[in-house]
Amino acid sequence: MSGAEDSLAEAEELLAQLDRVRQRLDSTDDVDAVIEILGELNEITKKVEAAINEAKRRTEAEADAEP
Repeated sequence: MSGAEDSLAEAEELLAQLDRVRQRLDSTDDVDAVIEILGELNEITKKVEAAINEAKRRTEAEADAEP
């Protein structure tokens, strides 16, 4: 598996995690829990964005390295 594929796999796992946390958000009415979950969603979103950017960077680097 290439570096770009690794980064994309990581992004996919993070998106699945994001969906699980979002489901927790949908199932609670506790304000404190909502605040905590929103913080988790924010952190996961940042990680997804970083993984996607890394996959893009690696794809471009691999394309540049090909003869």
